[in-house]
Amino acid sequence: MPQRVVLAMSGGVDSSVAAHLLKAEGYDVVGLFMRTGSHGESEERRAKTCCSIADALDARRVADRLEIPFFVLDFEREFGRIQDYFADEYYAGRTPNPCVMCNIWLKFGRLWEYGESVGADFVATGHYARIAQGPGGEPRIGRGLDRDKDQSYVLSGLSKEMLPRILFPIGGLAKAEVRALALECNLPVHDKAESQEICFVPDDDYLGFIHRRRPDQETAGSIVDETGTVLGEHPGIEKFTIGQRRGLGFAVGEPRYVVQIEPASKTVTVGRRESLTRPALEAERFNWQSPAPEGPISCHAQIRARHRAVPAVAEPLEEGRVRVRFETPQAAVAPGQVVTLYQDDMVLGGGWIDRALAE
Repeated sequence: MPQRVVLAMSGGVDSSVAAHLLKAEGYDVVGLFMRTGSHGESEERRAKTCCSIADALDARRVADRLEIPFFVLDFEREFGRIQDYFADEYYAGRTPNPCVMCNIWLKFGRLWEYGESVGADFVATGHYARIAQGPGGEPRIGRGLDRDKDQSYVLSGLSKEMLPRILFPIGGLAKAEVRALALECNLPVHDKAESQEICFVPDDDYLGFIHRRRPDQETAGSIVDETGTVLGEHPGIEKFTIGQRRGLGFAVGEPRYVVQIEPASKTVTVGRRESLTRPALEAERFNWQSPAPEGPISCHAQIRARHRAVPAVAEPLEEGRVRVRFETPQAAVAPGQVVTLYQDDMVLGGGWIDRALAE
C-alpha cells in the first residue's frame, strides 16, 4: 500500500505543485483546505489571500485535475484563536507573528490530527523549506533552495517529534521552476498571484482589524524621548512597533524611531537610529529542534522574516529561555517576534523574543 499524505492545499501554485510532485512519487495524496472564516470575496481579497471561497474552488479544481480526493476542514474557531493572539499582542506592546502560530496550531497541529484520524503517514505543505538530516541522523528543517522564498524561519516552532512526519515537496525548487511545472502540468493556478503574508488583513489595515477585534481597548498615552521629555500624545500603543519611523505624529527636524513600548504606562519612547541597535536578546518558550546544548553554542540568528541571519552565540537558560548575543549589534529587536537559530542552513530551534538587552 502506498503511504498516505495529507496535504494543505491553499489554492495557490506552491501547494498545487506539491500535490503533483507527491502523486508523481507514488504517495496516496489527500488534499485538505482549511476553512478559516476569513473568506470575504472582494477583488482585493481574492488577489491577496489564501483562504477565500475562490481559493477553495481553485484548490478543488487542482485536486480534480490531479484526480486526488479533496476535503474542506472547518477551522474557523481555531483560526479565531490566531486572530485574538494577533490583536492581543499589539495591545501588549509586542509585534506578533501569526504565520508562526498558524503553522504550530493549524497546519502541523489540527490538520495533522485530522491526518492521523484517516491513517496518514505524513503531512505536507507548499513551504519553501526542506527536511534535512542533522549531524546525528535526526530530521531537521533546512532552508529552502530558493533563498528569496525560504520559509524555514516560520517553521522553527515545530516540535522535533513532528519532523519525521513532515514533507516539503517544493523545498528543493526555485519559484520559477514551480511555476514552470504548474504550466507544464496544465494546473489552472500556474499564473495565480501570490497571497500576502497576513491572510486575514488583505487591505494591510491591521489597525482597523485589531480595533474591530478588540473595540473597547483604551491605550492612548505619551510619546517621550530617551530623557523622558514628552514630545506629544498618541492614540494607542497598538499603532506602534519597534523600529517604526513613519506615522509618529510629530516632527523634531531629524528622524526618530520607536525604541521602546511600555504597555503599563502606555508610553512610547523614540530615539535616534543608533538607539535601535542592541547587542543581545532574551527569548522565551524556546523550542529546540536539535538536541538542546548544555552551554553556549555558535550559530546564526534571524530575528524577523526579512532579516538576514547573522553570526551569534546562543546560551540556554532556565525555564525554556535562551540568551542570544550577536557578533554585531542588530537594529529593531522587537519583543513578540521570533528568533530562529541556524547551523549550516539547518534550524536549531526558535523562540519568542521577550526583550532586547542593552549589554
